[in-house]
Formats: sequence, C-alpha cells, structure tokens
Amino acid sequence: MDFDLNTLFFLVELIGTAAFSVSGAMLAIERGLDLFGVAFLGCATATGGGIVRDLLLGQNPPQAFVNYIYILVAAAAALAVFVIAKLRRRGAAHMDFVDGQVFNIIDAAGLGIFSVIGVQNTVNAGFGGNMFFCVFLGMTTGVGGGMLRDVLSHATPAVLRKRIYALASIAGAVCYYLLSQWLPTGAIAISTLLVIVLRVLASRYRWTLPRVDRPEDGE
Repeated sequence: MDFDLNTLFFLVELIGTAAFSVSGAMLAIERGLDLFGVAFLGCATATGGGIVRDLLLGQNPPQAFVNYIYILVAAAAALAVFVIAKLRRRGAAHMDFVDGQVFNIIDAAGLGIFSVIGVQNTVNAGFGGNMFFCVFLGMTTGVGGGMLRDVLSHATPAVLRKRIYALASIAGAVCYYLLSQWLPTGAIAISTLLVIVLRVLASRYRWTLPRVDRPEDGE
C-alpha cells in the first residue's frame, strides 16, 4: 500500500469514528444521560470494535490508546451532537433519535466503514491469506462498538436482534476482501455502500432472520 492509500484509509477510519460516535451520542441522549455520559458512550461506540480487533491481533496497547486522534474525533462528534440536541430541544417536543432514519444511516455508515477497516488491518498484520480471520475481524470491528454501546445503555445488542446487522457487516467484509486486490480504492466505497444499502433495505422492508416468536408477539 502506498502513502496515498494509507492516507485514504486513515481519513476513512476517522469518518467511521465520527459516525459511530454520533450514533452512540444519539442513543445516550435518548437514554437521558448527561454531558459526560454522552461523550463517554460516543467514544466507547467509536473505539470499542477497534480495541477488540487490536487485542485479537496482539497489538497491545490498541491504537485508540496510542494515537489520540481517534478519541479526540469521537469526543468532538459526541459533543457536537449534544450541543445540537440541546439547541433543538429548547421549547420543542421530544425527539426520537433512536428509531429515526438518520440514526440508521449513520449507524450503517459506521458499520460499513469499520467492517472494511477491520479487514484491511488484519491483512496489514500479515493474515491476508486467511479469509475467515479477515472477515471475522472485519465483522468484529464493525459490530463491536455498537454492541458495547447497546450494553452500556441497557439495550439488547443490535447484532442479536436488529434486521440483517451482522450479516450486512459480513457481506461488506467479504466484498472488500475479494475486491481489494484489484480495486484497492474502489473496494472501500463499494463495500461500505453495500453495507449501508443492506441495512437501509432491511430496515425499510423489515428483513429479519428466523426466530422463535414469543407468546406476546402474536397478541
């Protein structure tokens, strides 16, 4: 990978960091957390998946604790959401962040970007020949932050309940792994867009995996 491509991945990772931080901050506001809670949940969402990935790759300490730009970007994004929400809610009715289309798209963007970054970091660590490991860490990077966000906010993790969440991450990771050898730059956009489209369509048309219905579901 040349310098320009490394720079592109760095910038894309910062965009993903901001996107996931925004989703974490939105959920924190919806749960009524204070300023510190909003910033903390935003940062945890933005860095959680990457921390797990780095630990599995044997990179200790993880990048989030070495390169402070990730924490700074995450904190800035979370605080921006807090300020915007504070201004919009002055004299306004309750706003539902979590179930809104904006939240779903931002969350999907973070999921797609981090699924791609997870695969590339695994390849950079010398495991490019192991497709399963690359895709697994791509998915782990993609869903890890969201899982931490949901657990900290006392919600069932989206990866266990949300429509085509982990599968969208896996699809994006596989797509990037297969395309990156021929289209290094284009593979980033294509794979991320694939995840976003799958998540938006799944939300729009209520695509779900089979599950055992509870008695109250039929009422």
